[in-house]
Amino acid sequence: MNTLKVWIHRYQLASMLLLLVLLAVVLPLTLDIFRLNLVGKYLTYAFVAIGLVMVWGYGGVLSLGQGVFFGLGGYAMAMFLKLEASDAVSTAIQSTPGIPDFMDWNQLTALPTFWVPFKSLPFALAAVVAVPTLLAFIVSFAMFKRRVGGVYFAIITQAVALILTVLIIGQQGYTGGVNGMTDLKTMLGWDTRTDSAKYILYYLCVGLLMASMLLCRWVQTSKLGTLLLAMRDKEDRVRFSGYDVADFKIFTFCLAAALSGIGGALFSLQVGFMSPSFVGIVPSIEMVIFAAVGGRMSLVGAVYGTLLVNAGKTYFSESFPDMWLFLMAALFIGVTMAFPLGLAGVWEERIKPWWNARKPTGRADSTAVFAKGEKA
Repeated sequence: MNTLKVWIHRYQLASMLLLLVLLAVVLPLTLDIFRLNLVGKYLTYAFVAIGLVMVWGYGGVLSLGQGVFFGLGGYAMAMFLKLEASDAVSTAIQSTPGIPDFMDWNQLTALPTFWVPFKSLPFALAAVVAVPTLLAFIVSFAMFKRRVGGVYFAIITQAVALILTVLIIGQQGYTGGVNGMTDLKTMLGWDTRTDSAKYILYYLCVGLLMASMLLCRWVQTSKLGTLLLAMRDKEDRVRFSGYDVADFKIFTFCLAAALSGIGGALFSLQVGFMSPSFVGIVPSIEMVIFAAVGGRMSLVGAVYGTLLVNAGKTYFSESFPDMWLFLMAALFIGVTMAFPLGLAGVWEERIKPWWNARKPTGRADSTAVFAKGEKA
């Protein structure tokens, strides 16, 4: 029994189980399908947030370009879905049937060579993880091996986000341009727009999110996680101990990129489109805010932070369309000022100490009453 308790405490299974009950039971029973689909969209951002917990909270590397990897994963899935929606029958009215509509509008007469492999779902699923991870490896290897970090690395990731956004918009005939890839309706003939499909995709997102959190928690509790914390606090000491600090940073950055790519792919499936508006600097900074609000050291807190910020954005934009941006700014500033360690810090610094302080008091009182009874 004690071993089980230690295992549950070590891997934070109690808090993850509570989150799972909220996501898999409470929300589906209390929300209609439209709102539940919105929550599913929010959870795709949570993949980026837990990745930031690993690379920023544990690795000490702030990345302001995670939207790049979210977008690459989303575009990899969207390319497969768009090709399926562009069969010869559906595109018979085009000048060149059998290619995506935006290619026909830009006077392309054949499917580009790099698009052809995305007719295969296994290839597209592999690309969802491989493409963001490969780019993350190239960027991080070039930077960390030269000991470029801190604010300089954050600026470089912003530059990568800007470059990719300009590239996607400029290559309209190959990427759909500023409008992105739209009208993504089916996957292997399965209509993803039905209510039953939305429920399935929602639970798929929840399941993959929980699996990703368990993977990240396993890394945190391993020797690698200990070294990441040591590297974050005393990088030179870890380097002098004989470890290659750059390799640890590269690993965590690639892990965060892979998780972001999975989130982007699920976004394309649930929402039905992907555009460069999710790749640039602004969405990347918003994703950092999700982790900061939830707590950059807490995986569970990052998910709650993502849900809180996005639910606030939806509520404020619907209820106060003229001033919702000001309200969102007030939410960000208020939360960070009141809770510097995020929502997870509220539990660790206030609620948990209060709860632990009550338990010994309760036992002492009961012991005193029992002693008085014995004397009487």
